[in-house]
Amino acid sequence: MEATFDVATLVGHRYRADDFYEVGREKIREYARAVQDFHPVHWSEDAADDFGYAGLVAPTTFVSIAAMLANRRLFETVITGYDGFVQTDQVFEMYKPVVTGDRLVSDVELASVRRVAGNVLLTVKNTFTDQTGEVVQIMHTTVAGITGEDVAAGTGDAIERVIMHGIEVFSRATDSAQEGAEGNSETAPASTPSLSEASRTRLPHTAIRFEDIAVGDELPPRTTQLTRGDLVNYAGVAGDANPIHWHDDVAALTGLPDVIAHGMLTMGLGAGFVTGWLGDPGAVTRYGVRLSNYTVVDARSVGTVEFTGRIKSIDPQTRTAVVVIVAKSAGRKIFGLATANVRLA
Repeated sequence: MEATFDVATLVGHRYRADDFYEVGREKIREYARAVQDFHPVHWSEDAADDFGYAGLVAPTTFVSIAAMLANRRLFETVITGYDGFVQTDQVFEMYKPVVTGDRLVSDVELASVRRVAGNVLLTVKNTFTDQTGEVVQIMHTTVAGITGEDVAAGTGDAIERVIMHGIEVFSRATDSAQEGAEGNSETAPASTPSLSEASRTRLPHTAIRFEDIAVGDELPPRTTQLTRGDLVNYAGVAGDANPIHWHDDVAALTGLPDVIAHGMLTMGLGAGFVTGWLGDPGAVTRYGVRLSNYTVVDARSVGTVEFTGRIKSIDPQTRTAVVVIVAKSAGRKIFGLATANVRLA
């Protein structure tokens, strides 16, 4: 199905999510378990307090949950000329640790539309502010739009037979698409929020000191395993109910060799790989991943993701470093390019 309008005319369309997302203590633990991140600051208030945090600290990719809720209006009632979307790139910019009790409000903006090799790539920007009005995190999510030509016949019907009620995986074109194109500042933020610098100025409590690292140093490798149960659990915790992550028939209809792990799940595993080495999750200031392949999770075995990393650059003045992350599954690189900017004690 061809898009019924030029989606590029929507660039700049923005709104503020109708309600805040309250970060819950048990939700942090659920998400940390789902991405296999067992750093104590995600689990114990005493440990979090020892690191100087006011509550349990949300893992690096946690706010993707709130982003999915906030972005639903954009993909279901504004950008409706496509039958689905495939995530390609993700960038998290951290300005303040997200902790238990934070009330996050998201400003949503369609930041750019690009055409690359025949594909339409849309980048959505989520700016999250907390109850103090400060920006705590900014997310940039890039997806490729999929039309009916890319989706096998019967896929929509197959999804409708298995998907949870109240969830729409593939949006359908409606007149509201053109309506959205006509008003690019729907429910625009009333004021410009202030940018916090807490993550970039607080004293990091890292296990690694800046004096002990050098360009080219390698991080201890880590191998994680994923079962179908892990995928179902992540789908429930994160709210990503797309059946390609748990239903064989739907995965086959979309041309996949088998059920695959969520891209955001593998990103969460990658973030935990870095913060486990770093020793302080709040010392990550930027995390960016470009997805290049997927992790297949067969029903009769487990999927594996092997993480390695090395220090690409260091800055003595700011005591920071850039870490390059490599993730492989079944011999294939699943991250095309992944980096984490970190601060060290």
